[in-house]
Amino acid sequence: MRVLLVHPSALMYSEIFLRLEPLGLERVAAAARDAGHQVQVVDLQVLRHRDLRRVVRSWRPEVVGFSLNYLANIPEAIDLSRAIKRELPGCFVFFGGHSVSFVAGDVLRQAEGAVDAVVRGEGEPAMEPLLQAVRDGGLQEVPGIVTAAGYGPAPRMLHGIDSPRPARDLMRHRRRYFIGELDPCASMEFTRGCPWDCSFCSAWTFYGRSYRKASPEAAAEELASIAEPNVFIVDDVAFIRPEHGDAIAAELERRRVRKQYYLETRADVLLRHTEVFERWTRLGLRYMFLGMEALDAEGLDLFRKRVNPDDNFRALETARKLGINVAINLIVDPAWDAERFKLVREFALSVPEIVHLTVMTPYPGTEIWHTESRRLTTRDYRLFDIQHAVVPTTLPLERFYEELVRTQSVINRKHLGLRTAFGAARILTDRLAHGQTNFARMLWKFNRVYNPGRQLADHRRPVRYELPLPPGVPVGDRRELYIHTRQAPRSSGPSARPSGGPAGLPE
Repeated sequence: MRVLLVHPSALMYSEIFLRLEPLGLERVAAAARDAGHQVQVVDLQVLRHRDLRRVVRSWRPEVVGFSLNYLANIPEAIDLSRAIKRELPGCFVFFGGHSVSFVAGDVLRQAEGAVDAVVRGEGEPAMEPLLQAVRDGGLQEVPGIVTAAGYGPAPRMLHGIDSPRPARDLMRHRRRYFIGELDPCASMEFTRGCPWDCSFCSAWTFYGRSYRKASPEAAAEELASIAEPNVFIVDDVAFIRPEHGDAIAAELERRRVRKQYYLETRADVLLRHTEVFERWTRLGLRYMFLGMEALDAEGLDLFRKRVNPDDNFRALETARKLGINVAINLIVDPAWDAERFKLVREFALSVPEIVHLTVMTPYPGTEIWHTESRRLTTRDYRLFDIQHAVVPTTLPLERFYEELVRTQSVINRKHLGLRTAFGAARILTDRLAHGQTNFARMLWKFNRVYNPGRQLADHRRPVRYELPLPPGVPVGDRRELYIHTRQAPRSSGPSARPSGGPAGLPE
C-alpha cells in the first residue's frame, strides 16, 4: 500500500531555537517500509500545506498517518485530515504519537469521522499489524488501536531499540534541521524512557517507567552512517548508565567517528558520571541542555525533581570545567509576580549559560494534569505549547506576558543579539558559506516571534477543538497513568477512558 506519514507544523518555540528531524516518524516509516509498503514522509516543519496537498493529489496515498507528539498540533492535524478525506474519501487516516496517546478517544470524537483510528503507544511495533488490518480487516485487534468501536488490545513495546533504523533517506530538506549553532543537525537515540517521575513530565507515564538501551555497536554504526556533522542526542536523560555511554564512546573511537554533539541530562547524573561526559567532550560533545527547572528547593520539590539547588549549581560549574556550553531550562510558574521575574532576570545575567524559559503547563499523562487541570483558564489545544499560560496567573494575563517576554528579551540580547552575532561572526560566516541560514535567521527572529501582543491575541482566537478534562478522581496508583500496561481497556465508544493495569514491563 501507499503510506504517507506527516509531521505537523513547527510550534512557537521551534520557530527560533531549533528544528529537529522527526526521528520517531522516520522510525515508523522504516517499520512500514520493512513490512513491504511504499512510504513517503511530509514534514510540515520544513514544507507547507500546499506541498502536502500536492503529494496527496499526485500520489493518492491509501493510508495517511499524522505524528502528534504535541497537543498544540492536534487542531491542525484534524483539519488536514478533513481535507484529505474530501480529496480521497476511501483513504484510511490515523493519528499516533506521544501526546495523542493520552487523549485518543476524545480526539476521535472531535474529528467526527475525519480520523479512522488513533494508535496509542510506540508506533514501530504497531505499523505492520495496522497496515495489514487496513488491507485485510481485523482493525480492532491491532495492539494500541482506538476506533469508534472502542479500545483494542494493549500497545506493544519494542524489546530493543536497535531497529528499525530511521528512514532518513525519505526526508527532503535535511539541511533545514538545526539546534542553535549546530546547523545542520541530525538526531540520534541511544536510550528510550526515563526512570524518574517528575510531576510535570509524561515521558515516564508513556513508557511505563521502562528504560531501554541501544547496543553500542548499533548506535555507533548508525552514527557513522549519518551525513550531518552535528548530532542531537534525543535521550530524555543522557548517560544514566555510565557503562553504556562508555561502550558507545569506545565504538566511536574505534571507528574514528567525529562529530559535534548536543544532549540533555540531569545535574545529578552529570555529577555522578562526570568521567563519561569528559570522555564525550573528546569525541565532540559541545552543548548540553540541563533541566534545572527551578532555582530554589521549594520549586524543585514541587516538580519532584529529586535534586537540590546545590547540585544544580555544582553541575553548572562541572560543565564549565569540561568546556561544555550549557542551556538551562527554568519552568515559569504562572503564580510568579513581578519580583520573581526580576530575580530570574538577575540570575540569567549573572551566569554565562543560556537560560530558556518554559511556562508550567499541565499535560494529559502528567500528575499535574490531575492537580492543576481543574483550574484551567482555557482548553484550546493550541495554547498547550509551554509558551502560554493555561492556568490562572497572579499577574493580570497581559502583564504576565509582558514580564515573560521582557525576561526572555534580556536573555535574548545576552545570547542572540547583534553583539553576539558579531562575536559569532566566524560561525555565522561558515554557516552562510555552506548555504546554512538557520543560525543566521535565529539571531534576528526573536522580536517577531515573541511579543506580549501576539501571545495575548492567541487567547482570543475562536476555539473549535478543546482539550478534555480528566476524570474527577485523584490518582491513586500512579501506574494508572501509564500508556504501556499489561492490560488494555475495552469500551463501547471512543470517549471511554482507559483504566490502569499493572506495570511489570521489561527494563
